[in-house]
Amino acid sequence: MILGAFIAVLNQTIMSVATPELMIDFNIAASTAQWLTTGYMLVNGVLIPITAFLMQRFTTRELFMTSMLVFLCGTIVSAAAHSFDILLVGRLIQAAGAGIIMPLLMTVILTVFPPDKRGAAMGLVGLAIIFAPAIGPTVAGYVMEHYSWQTMFYGMIPFVVIVLVIAFVYLKNVTERTYPKLDIWGATLSTIGFGALLYGCSSAGSKGWSSTEVVSLLVVGVVSLILFTWRQLVSKSPLLDLRAFKYSMFSLTTVINIAITMVMYADMMLLPLYLQNARGYTAMESGLLMLPGALLMGLMMPVTGKLFDRFGAKWLAIIGMVITIATTIGFVNLTDSTSYTYLVLMSTGRRFGMAMFLMPITTAGLNQLPARLNAHGTAIANTIKQVAGAIGTSLLITVMTTSTKSHLQDMTVAGGSGTQEHMLMEASIQGINDAYLVIIGIGIVGLVLSFFIKRVGQAEEVEETKVNMKLKTV
Repeated sequence: MILGAFIAVLNQTIMSVATPELMIDFNIAASTAQWLTTGYMLVNGVLIPITAFLMQRFTTRELFMTSMLVFLCGTIVSAAAHSFDILLVGRLIQAAGAGIIMPLLMTVILTVFPPDKRGAAMGLVGLAIIFAPAIGPTVAGYVMEHYSWQTMFYGMIPFVVIVLVIAFVYLKNVTERTYPKLDIWGATLSTIGFGALLYGCSSAGSKGWSSTEVVSLLVVGVVSLILFTWRQLVSKSPLLDLRAFKYSMFSLTTVINIAITMVMYADMMLLPLYLQNARGYTAMESGLLMLPGALLMGLMMPVTGKLFDRFGAKWLAIIGMVITIATTIGFVNLTDSTSYTYLVLMSTGRRFGMAMFLMPITTAGLNQLPARLNAHGTAIANTIKQVAGAIGTSLLITVMTTSTKSHLQDMTVAGGSGTQEHMLMEASIQGINDAYLVIIGIGIVGLVLSFFIKRVGQAEEVEETKVNMKLKTV
């Protein structure tokens, strides 16, 4: 299952380096190219709320192998694509399979390991999952430099087949099947709500947050999610049991995860655009720049997992957020002469800081939930991350695009020296700087909230406790 998750994450990260090249090949703008990432998250965000139902309805083997087969189909479509539209369709099919893998893996971890061992287990999962972003940009950069971009997808096909064969032979069923009824209204409201919200946020990058279409989509999304919330709270068999938010640490860490997910996407979107579009570095050089930090992040995951089991998440989160914010400050004054070495050091520092809090914060919240809410808790956590990632990416692209236009106008009015092309490069760099400034503000919010994290035990099963009390009374 970790191998499957590794491939799914690798597939998502290769687009960060490939995006600038695809913008040229397909003659599209950054706001359009971002759909390869945000569209992926859109399908994930729509599908993940349903995974809680799927995990209770089907066995571990059935669900994992089906998700990998769907992912394989999407990979084949992407590899055979000769237009942006077909490539996007392939990516969306991949997302339909990948969206199930992570919640299922996290639920299996919560089922197999006791609370005092989950930190180390999540750390090992993190090592595998973070290793994908470590090699993803570099591999993508090498492929883009020497082969066609389709090679990235063709090369992925045999690995997916290998995972399917291994899963068929070795994977065991560990999750409990309860055969719940599908909440049709809940599924419909969830799809409309998350779909409209994510689509609206993604469209804002090209059409602006004040456009009629974007505002309408956001209103439809919010209203649908309010109705979805009401439906889940009154339903006897909720699609996504939102009662998990009654547990304080789960609620707090979910909010913190919104902030840190947005912070994490800064490097994935902004840095490749700066390196390749503004500075003229190759895709390979862009990938190599992010390699040390991603490798360090992967190596740190098992270490922070063990530290979490011993000390809890609070100080790991605080120290990690401080390091991440401090190193992100180094990106708000980028110029057309910022050294490659400086960028490597700052990027590596950011990744080291993020390694301190990514898994511990998520595990701290899930550890408080009773066993019956494991599937729902992991589905909620992953849905929130997808929504935050889509909103964060769109927000960054919007800030960068709007700020670039503003700086270019100011330069033109002031009669700036140099060619129009040079002024556009300078304006785009300043736009990226402004986007990193927004990231710092979001990071500070996450840091302040981290001070309220407490170490709590797993909550008792309320229903079982009531039954036991009645039996004792009898």
